[in-house]
Amino acid sequence: MPISRAPVTAPRKAPKQARSAHLVDAIVQAAIRVLSKEGAHAFTTIRVATVAGISVGSLYQYFPNKESILFRLQQDEWAATGNLIDTILTDEGLPATTRLRKAIRAFFRTEFDEAPLRRALGSAASAYRDAPQAKEQRLRGLPILLGVLDEAAPGLTPRHRNTAASLYIATLTSLGEHTSETQQTAAQVDRWAQTTADMYLAYLATLTRRC
Repeated sequence: MPISRAPVTAPRKAPKQARSAHLVDAIVQAAIRVLSKEGAHAFTTIRVATVAGISVGSLYQYFPNKESILFRLQQDEWAATGNLIDTILTDEGLPATTRLRKAIRAFFRTEFDEAPLRRALGSAASAYRDAPQAKEQRLRGLPILLGVLDEAAPGLTPRHRNTAASLYIATLTSLGEHTSETQQTAAQVDRWAQTTADMYLAYLATLTRRC
């Protein structure tokens, strides 16, 4: 029986010249348009190439299949959201609890603003869930978060601090996914963010008193 192999998600090659970089950018932007306007069911390499105004052969020079394009979009989304959250959490001009609350609201807003794209990427997550880049992304902002928790809840034991960090990440991930998958208004999403922040900071205060 033949061995089933996971789809290749790595790009075929990286662009080295300005013209090649422009072509890859055109593919990425076309992929976003297809996903956002037509949905995951319409997402094929042929459709992306058509929207980008290039041949499928040109697309295949850089992306071996549609999974590799989706993975590139996911990596870009991870980087953009991660940079936004890191910028908020490292703003030392704000109290630590304010930074945590602000980061929660920003995360929910990104889920709302990019809901169609997030849903489409979520449907393809099995293709790259175990990729090394996925694990790196999950860990990239952890040191920053742990530092903010040290400020917001001083005196926590390492075990309690790690638990608080895991809960923060898990809560945002699961509730953010719910936000993307349901039809809600911006006001509703903001209320979700505020309620989530209230609950998390109340938990943090209780944890601090116990320690």
